[in-house]
Amino acid sequence: MTGKTFNYRRKGWFRALASLGLAVLLGACQLTGSGSQLGAGRPGSLRPGAAAEMGAREHPRVVATYGGVYEDRGAERAVAQVVGRLVEASDDPSRTYRVTILNSPAVNAFALPGGYLYVTRGLLALANDTSEVAAVLAHEMAHVTANHAIERQQRAEATELASRVLVNVVRNPDQARAALVSSQLSFARFSQVQELKADAIGVRTLSRAGYDPFAAARFLKAMASYSNFLNAQGDTSTAPDFLSSHPSTPERVTLAVREARQIGAPGIGERDREAYLTKIDGMLYGDDPLEGFIRGRSFLHKALGIGFTVPKGYILENSPEAVLASNPDGTAVRFDGADLTDFDSLEAYMRSGWINGLIADSVRSDTINGLPAVTASALTDGWSFRIAVIRIGRTGYRFIFATRNPTDPFVRAYEETVQSFRQLTPTERARLQPLRIRIVRARPGDTPERLAVAMSGIEPSRRLELFTVLNQLEPGRPIEAGTPLKAVID
Repeated sequence: MTGKTFNYRRKGWFRALASLGLAVLLGACQLTGSGSQLGAGRPGSLRPGAAAEMGAREHPRVVATYGGVYEDRGAERAVAQVVGRLVEASDDPSRTYRVTILNSPAVNAFALPGGYLYVTRGLLALANDTSEVAAVLAHEMAHVTANHAIERQQRAEATELASRVLVNVVRNPDQARAALVSSQLSFARFSQVQELKADAIGVRTLSRAGYDPFAAARFLKAMASYSNFLNAQGDTSTAPDFLSSHPSTPERVTLAVREARQIGAPGIGERDREAYLTKIDGMLYGDDPLEGFIRGRSFLHKALGIGFTVPKGYILENSPEAVLASNPDGTAVRFDGADLTDFDSLEAYMRSGWINGLIADSVRSDTINGLPAVTASALTDGWSFRIAVIRIGRTGYRFIFATRNPTDPFVRAYEETVQSFRQLTPTERARLQPLRIRIVRARPGDTPERLAVAMSGIEPSRRLELFTVLNQLEPGRPIEAGTPLKAVID
């Protein structure tokens, strides 16, 4: 299975997306360095060239983790045209930057030491004008010019040392936990202060480059709206997370608006909406075709010719490693593939040791939509698992359902999903096309409701919401004829 075949024998059920070092580096707008790279002179300094070495070393891992480099001439021009202006207007015009568009539908941007900047195509699809893209890049440049990489590394090392001391020395478990949480909260807040500082620097840079300084606040609101859209059926809790590296969006929006107002009133600076939307017309939206497609509650893979559907209430998420799903009741689902070449039977594979806590007498041979299959159950660390492996050729397609509360609805959801697995017909495969951003122009009398109907690949009940979010439309405000708007069409 392209991009989704793994060996779980030693790694258990969960697979890390990257090493711990890369995970720290890639948290949105998080920067870090290596302790061995710190200079022996002034505290917080790097030896000459060390930052560039760190960025160059991590760059291939970043690209691999985020689905590779996205190549699209329009998107590349949309990014390239702002970089020069921002560099000249930045706090350090002598710095050089390397900007990479990542082939990921996630809305994200971050920086590495040495001037390596990254934006995802998902972020470019959400932006509505050049000034919003410029706001993102200015923010990331601010992290670089403010040397946040070194500051963050030093604080992270101090937090790690404090954690080890607490765990190894403090005998009272409750007291140790409270102190550990306090230490982690302090580190998170430190990261949040860096974000706010980068926002302030970014807004000033944006203005000096001639762009609309209010673009930063506008795009932060757009990201919040898009996040709410994605999480509409999931957990939308607003409880603070001490592991988060970002302050709350309202706090960032307030700061961005305040910084912009110190420059001037709304309406100043270049936005360049028309030209920007023209450049991203036809850009890929959502999943990369090589990783399959999510269409509502269904996952469909054109090249492999397979598909399945999860029950109502489940949210699907595609990634290079696996297809994931979850529901508000705490059920987690993983779907991926495994090479069965070395196994004489599905039952032998199920018993080969890749599942921790397998209940031996639960293993059963089965047939699902004419395909050979095997099912089983497992119990480990308070989790209950239902597993199914369906064979096509040498590949075993694996469903793993996990819950801490194995109720009847959990079992029914597992059975319904597994039974929905099937091979696509030639006609279905031919009709399956990737989603793309298409720019349409409003005609006299057009409404969001009318324009959203034509969108593809989205559940009909959610098309209007996505159309509104993508175009940052205000409820009840009429659309002027001729206005360019984004639609998602296959």
